[in-house]
Amino acid sequence: MDFEKQMNDKVVEIENVIQAYMPKEYTFQKTIIDAMDYTMSAGGKRIRPMLMKACYDLFGGTANVVEPFMAAIEMIHTYSLIHDDLPALDNDDYRRGRKTAHIVYGEDMAILAGDALLNYAFETATKAFDLIMSQNLLDIDTETIANDTSTLYVYVNELKQRKSVERALQVLSSKPGIYGMIGGQVVDVELTGSTLTEEQLVYIYENKTGALIESSMMIGAILAGVDESTIEKIQKVAYNIGMAFQIQDDILDETSTFEELGKALHSDEKNGKVTYVTIHGIKESRNEIEKLSREAIEILESMDGDSEFLQHLIEYLIDRKN
Repeated sequence: MDFEKQMNDKVVEIENVIQAYMPKEYTFQKTIIDAMDYTMSAGGKRIRPMLMKACYDLFGGTANVVEPFMAAIEMIHTYSLIHDDLPALDNDDYRRGRKTAHIVYGEDMAILAGDALLNYAFETATKAFDLIMSQNLLDIDTETIANDTSTLYVYVNELKQRKSVERALQVLSSKPGIYGMIGGQVVDVELTGSTLTEEQLVYIYENKTGALIESSMMIGAILAGVDESTIEKIQKVAYNIGMAFQIQDDILDETSTFEELGKALHSDEKNGKVTYVTIHGIKESRNEIEKLSREAIEILESMDGDSEFLQHLIEYLIDRKN
C-alpha cells in the first residue's frame, strides 16, 4: 500500500465533500459566509472525516449517507478552532500557516462564524435523511407493504438506516457538548496556570481533543450498521487515538518549527498550561503514545474487515510533524 498517495487521494475526496455541503447562497449575510469559507478552506489534515469514512468502509458501508456527517464533523472541529484562537482563550494570530479568523474578520465576526459553523453542521448532518429515502414509503399503506415482499424489504431497510442516522445524530450532538469537547475546554480554561493532577489532565485530553475523534469513528461504525459491542470497541480505539494525538501535539509544541506547525510555538508555556510533556517529559510522553497506539491497532486487528488503512493512519498521526 502506498499510504501517502492513498491518504492524499482521500483528502481530495473529503475536500470535495466539504465544499459540496458549504453554503452557496447569501444576501446581506455575505461576510459571515466568507468567514466560514475562509476557515474551512484553510486546509488541514481532515483527520476526523477521514477516520469517520475509514470506519464506515471498514464495516462495509457503501452508500453516501456518511458524507453529510463527514462535512458536519469538520465544521464542528473548525468552529472550535476559531473560538480557541480568540483573544479571550488562546489568543493565537496564526492557524494552519495563515492569519486566524479574528485577525482577518475581527472578533465579532469570528465569534459569529464559529457559531454559524456549529449550527450549520447540524443542518448539514440532517441531510443524511434525504439520502436514504428511496421512495416516500410513508404514503404507502401498511397492507401493501406487508403483502409486497420487495416493498417490505425496502421499508425495513430504510427504517434501519433511519435508526442509524438518528443514533449518529445523538453522538454528533453529545460529544461536542458539555459532557465532551466543551466540558474539556471549560476545565482547560479554568485551570490554566494551576498545577493539574493527572486525573484533571486526562479529563481535559479525553474531552477537549478525544471527544470529536470518538464521535467521528463511532458515527462511521454506526452508519455502517454494526452492533453496540463493536461500537464500544471502536470508541476505545478512538479514545486511544485522541489521547495519543493530544500528547503528540504537546511534543510538537516543544520541538517543532513555525514552518512545520503553521502556528506559534510554545503557546502552552506562554499561556501557562500544564501538559503531558510538562509532567512526564518528552521521552515518557513518546512511550505513552507508543503504548496507546499499539493497543488501538491490536483492537483493530481483532476485528473482521480490512483495517490496514486505519492502522497506517494511526501510525501517521503519532509520527506527524504538524
